[in-house]
Amino acid sequence: MYLAVTLDLFHRKVVGWAMGRWITRQLVIDAINMAIKSGDRKPGLIHHSDRGVQYASHEFQSLLKTHAIQCSMSRKGNCWDNAVAESFFHTLKVELTQGRVYDTRQEAKTAIFEYIEVFYNRQRRHSYLGYLSPVDFEKKNAA
Repeated sequence: MYLAVTLDLFHRKVVGWAMGRWITRQLVIDAINMAIKSGDRKPGLIHHSDRGVQYASHEFQSLLKTHAIQCSMSRKGNCWDNAVAESFFHTLKVELTQGRVYDTRQEAKTAIFEYIEVFYNRQRRHSYLGYLSPVDFEKKNAA
C-alpha cells in the first residue's frame, strides 16, 4: 500500500492524501486534488516534492499550472530537502504502523484514515506549533 500526502507547511496539516496499491501519477494527483478542493488556498502557493516520476509527470505538472501552484522539487537524491514530509512519514510509521500487521488492505486504509483525519490533524500536538494540533493552530492563526 502506498500513501501520498500533501502537507500545509505552515500549519503542519495533512490537507490532501490518497492511498493505492501502486505509486502512480494518479495517486499524487488524487492527493493534490483533495488539497485543492479543501479550499483556503492563497496566491503564491508552492508545491514541494521529491523528483519522483509521479510528480514530474505531465499530468501532475499541468494540474499545478492550472491552479497557479508553483512547482518546487528537491535536489536529486537529497531527502533532507523534503524534511517535513519525511518527518510525517516517520511519525506515521512509529505511531501507527510499525510492527503492525493488517489483515486486509481495507483495515490498513481505515487505520490510516483515522490516524490522519481524527488524530494527526485534530489531536496530535506539534512542538513546532507551540504544542497545538494543526487544526487548533490553524484556528488560532485565523483569528
